[in-house]
Amino acid sequence: MKVKVISRSEEEYTRERKSDLRKVQRNYDPQLHQFEKAHEYTRALNAAKLDRIFAKPFLAALPHDDGVTCLARNPKLVNSIVSGCADGDIRIWDIPGERTLRRLVGHTGAVKGISFAPDGETCVSAGIDATVKLWKVPYAPFEAGEVQEDAEAVFEFQGKNAFRGVDHHWDRTSFATAGAAVDIWDHSRSEPVQSFTWGSDTVTSVRFNPAEPDVFASTGSDRSIALYDLRRATPLRKLVMQTRCNALAWNPMEPFNFTAANEDCCLYTYDMRKLTSALTVHKDFVSAVMDVDYSPTGKEFVAGSYDRSVRIFGAQAGHSREVYTTKRMQRVFAVRFSGDATYVFSGSDDMNVRVWKAKASEQLGVRLPREKHKQAYNDALVERYKHMPEVKRIARHRHLPTAIYKAAKTRRAVTDSDKRKLQRRIEHSAPGSIVVKPDRKRKIVAQVE
Repeated sequence: MKVKVISRSEEEYTRERKSDLRKVQRNYDPQLHQFEKAHEYTRALNAAKLDRIFAKPFLAALPHDDGVTCLARNPKLVNSIVSGCADGDIRIWDIPGERTLRRLVGHTGAVKGISFAPDGETCVSAGIDATVKLWKVPYAPFEAGEVQEDAEAVFEFQGKNAFRGVDHHWDRTSFATAGAAVDIWDHSRSEPVQSFTWGSDTVTSVRFNPAEPDVFASTGSDRSIALYDLRRATPLRKLVMQTRCNALAWNPMEPFNFTAANEDCCLYTYDMRKLTSALTVHKDFVSAVMDVDYSPTGKEFVAGSYDRSVRIFGAQAGHSREVYTTKRMQRVFAVRFSGDATYVFSGSDDMNVRVWKAKASEQLGVRLPREKHKQAYNDALVERYKHMPEVKRIARHRHLPTAIYKAAKTRRAVTDSDKRKLQRRIEHSAPGSIVVKPDRKRKIVAQVE
């Protein structure tokens, strides 16, 4: 084997005095500038700074008369979203016009869940008044002006207990409700077609799998995540955690995976085929996570929390890439991605549905080809130099409200203290006597089949 090495004379490269200049090798190729790397790094630094300067994510606030409790986006339309609130009012919004298209009147209690049928023309809503209502949804016209009309439900399904959530099937005319049990309903039947119970006195949410038509999952007040199959009379599997999950969402591009929003300020992504360990633990919130929803691309998801903030995570990222807050925003109960993955919607306790940009500094409207090329080049530069300290510091910096900043600081202090305590216990104990569980397994109590 031949090894080629660079051989240089020591006399030529040794300085006689400190003031002497070191000999620097230079490539005299006219295509390659000797300071190209330095110039590129400076451009990356400027791109990171410009990204933060133009980060203005908030677009609009759509007012309600009471706290917003649930959201749903139309699968067939990009410019329409439906929101339900605590006084039983449901509104269909035209997002570009920032106007109410129609008010759906009929619930006498808080609306806890809304979901669209696959045709995009009908939706179902469930509330604590123990009713599920079927509605006709009009298309959002593009003319200007206020188009506000009251509409009544097409059909009403009467339950025995309050409902906490609802989700429509992706292909069929059936939907599932969460309450004292998980009930499966059909549009043409006034009574549930199937009913599933497994230990939980209250089921808080339910979601159908986007790829496997017969599989769906639910979260319960007994700290469980349960998987069901419509072809079987009993539930499939149940995962019990230390704290309760409030909501879950399936990844539309990797339908074996789902993410659960937990009360312990974290989100957990699991593979339904192997529930012994979480794939990823998503941290950064400082209070209970209330809702989660995936982007149509499956590469990221948005989550809303009780700490009055909305965060966007990468599907495999442990920490958020964006955090959105306003001075007036209160506890966030519902979040959704838009159908084109460009916008994020959040519904909070302060009676507003807010519209945000998914990429905080993205330029909206029609862009010239050279503008698109320049933006792509800047993004590539920041990605290439993201490990450099200055670029990393600027790209990661987010201004947080004082309450969230102090709570995060306290949580870090507690976590560091627990780590030090565990490390000292290990150092002063017999080898192997203390088993350390990773974060992906620590919160799992049991798995029941």
